[in-house]
Amino acid sequence: MVVIGFIGLGHMGGPMSANLVKAGHVVQGFDLVPAALEVAERHGVNVVTSVAEAVTGADAVITMLPGGEQVLGCYDDVLAAAKPGTLLIDSSTVDVADARRAHERAAEAGFDAIDAPVSGGTAGAEAGTLTFMVGGSAENFHRAEPLLEPMARKVIHCGGPGNGQVTKMCNNLILGASMIAVSEAFVLGERLGLSPKALYDVASISTGQCWALTTNCPVPDLVETSRANHDYQPGFAASLMLKDLKLAASAAEQSGTDIAIGRLATELYQRFTDEGGGGYDFAAIIKSIREHSEQR
Repeated sequence: MVVIGFIGLGHMGGPMSANLVKAGHVVQGFDLVPAALEVAERHGVNVVTSVAEAVTGADAVITMLPGGEQVLGCYDDVLAAAKPGTLLIDSSTVDVADARRAHERAAEAGFDAIDAPVSGGTAGAEAGTLTFMVGGSAENFHRAEPLLEPMARKVIHCGGPGNGQVTKMCNNLILGASMIAVSEAFVLGERLGLSPKALYDVASISTGQCWALTTNCPVPDLVETSRANHDYQPGFAASLMLKDLKLAASAAEQSGTDIAIGRLATELYQRFTDEGGGGYDFAAIIKSIREHSEQR
């Protein structure tokens, strides 16, 4: 049994903390949203009233927050209240520079740390089948691995500090672009008289096969696991995809990398979000493609 401070009990952090409780750990959880605390408490989390209280006495602290600014702000309280030897695990999706700054601040204060963003969305968080992409030393990775396993299908060491975030950013660049390509193909096929099922039956066993097609197909009633079957209620919201694509675009600019497709994908998800689609699953981008196609 390990005592874990868990900060951020929202759509991802809530079920992640519940899986840690199921694994027999003591979880001290904090969130700014009262409703999130109520749900976490029903799942066995010991809810507390502050970051400092969540961290006090914990062997490890997991943060799952909206962005780098929140993580670094939270670390002001975490580093002040954590006991010596506490392992810091940040599973938020943040800018690579912010992730590396969090590592630096932890090291300066005498703490071990990893960045461990996830892939798998809310369904993976609930099922305990997330993929954790870990940045940090091999020693800290091995220390964190048994704590991450109750929430995970895979826990993968991606290299040094910040490399978990680099991996997450690159993965979602692929995912966002491929979802747009899949959606455009379906809309093009529809407008030329091809049934979605015929396209799916061919592409799903041919060279067009990809996760965006065979697991989260943007057309309903073709794939059992697709959020399209549920009116695009989010497994991974379009607003979050936009956030990750913007992180990729920023990193590309800083590193001098030409990501023309990535920039265009960012523009299209920005357009969809501006049109009110940010709260839908990212597969709902097909709606925007249809609408703009009909206008021509």
